[in-house]
Amino acid sequence: MTLAMSWDEWAGHDGTALAERVRKGEVTPAELAAQAVAGVAKVDPRISAVVELFDDVIADPAKDGADLNGPFAGLPFLMKDLGPTLKGRLQEMGSLLMRGNRAEADTFLTTKMRKAGLNLIGRTTTPEFGVCSSAENPAVYVTRNPWNTDYTTCGSSAGSAAAVAAGVVPLAHATDGGGSIRIPAGVNGNIGLKVSRGVFSIAPHLSDLSGLVSIQGCQSRTVRDTAAFVDACRGGAPGEFMPYWAAPEPYTKAITRDPPRLKIALSHQWGDYRATPHIAAELKRVGRFLESLGHHVEEALPAVDFRAAFAAQTTCYISNFAVVIGNLLAARGLDRPPADLVEPVNIRIWEHGRDFSFAERARMQAVFNTTSRGFGAFFEDYDIILTPITALPTPKVGTTEYLTLSDNPSVLDWFENLWRNFAFTPLANLCGIPAISLPLATNEHGLPLGIQAQAKQANDGLLLQLAAQVERAIGGRWSDGRKPGVHVTAG
Repeated sequence: MTLAMSWDEWAGHDGTALAERVRKGEVTPAELAAQAVAGVAKVDPRISAVVELFDDVIADPAKDGADLNGPFAGLPFLMKDLGPTLKGRLQEMGSLLMRGNRAEADTFLTTKMRKAGLNLIGRTTTPEFGVCSSAENPAVYVTRNPWNTDYTTCGSSAGSAAAVAAGVVPLAHATDGGGSIRIPAGVNGNIGLKVSRGVFSIAPHLSDLSGLVSIQGCQSRTVRDTAAFVDACRGGAPGEFMPYWAAPEPYTKAITRDPPRLKIALSHQWGDYRATPHIAAELKRVGRFLESLGHHVEEALPAVDFRAAFAAQTTCYISNFAVVIGNLLAARGLDRPPADLVEPVNIRIWEHGRDFSFAERARMQAVFNTTSRGFGAFFEDYDIILTPITALPTPKVGTTEYLTLSDNPSVLDWFENLWRNFAFTPLANLCGIPAISLPLATNEHGLPLGIQAQAKQANDGLLLQLAAQVERAIGGRWSDGRKPGVHVTAG
């Protein structure tokens, strides 16, 4: 098959640039889809990022309603196998229990993506129900990091992150209930924005699997692609039970201007959890770089009870996922999760959380409230909090302590271990504030390390402005201009 462009040319374009070429008549959406499929064939045997490709929309990009006149002009786009549903398509959530599960309708966000001109060409890997830090169950699939296949992609937006990093597509769908956009973006060298609460809707469902803590979004390689995705896909459906807000101007316009001089707080220890000395040093180096751009940077931390906040977050996850698993069981006429079809920690989460009382949830919400107020007060004095994305280096494939395959008998201890590595991302979900991972550092093993910027609620545009300023300052050379070893341009 003759491809529309060379792999260097393909990888040199972001989604915005490819859409512009379609509008100019230089390439067709079907040619873009064919190139993405060839990219999957080239790299996926080594990284296992893609679950399924949809041959019908690859051949005919408008078949499922993608508006080829939309801003993305038929750009091929991969969907995480969790969250928004596609009518008639499988959604198996990384679980043996969900094999053969087929969606009856598009969700609201799916419709928005199609109107934006995205051609939803396939599904990407995720851990079972999106619960753990890596899409890694040999009975389902093992997704590997394109930078070094001995290491995990983290999660839960594992396959989307790996596919974007390996150059298969410039953009892919992701979700974030505690860092699941930002963490895999951080360890795969992508850009990952978790928007504020009240931006994306997957009506008629809750805001996502985990109610109000989980957020939709994308993995990308350029700030303008992320900005364009949010501009095109945001907004509430009729009947939302919380307000959906609009930005004062499109983010694609806002990012053409530098932000004002910002007051930035640097922190690499949150309560009991701290970054390794190497990661802390990388954070400080990026802080000095931001000072060189004219910003004020100093070490500071919100006055919140971190121990209580993480305990509340744990309660939220256990009780939410227990309900999710319970609903999936009920739909299948099952009384309990079958041990041969559901991973051990997810069974323990269901056992631990299925009988949570309203009083326990109310206490959790009270901590959410005080934590959100603490961050809110902090953002009266500072514009940005800068942290590493992870506190520890990326785990190797087979590190079961972070997986829902773990034999840890204690769910609480399992989550405590998770927070030890992923301390800096989940509280943004609890508070509903925006946060972005930028590929500006490396960990002890030379793998990408995201640096996270967080801002007050609805200051998503400020994060994107700062990201765009950084992108201009480094000449677009994220990760120092390096590419992963597994990449469409390699070999």
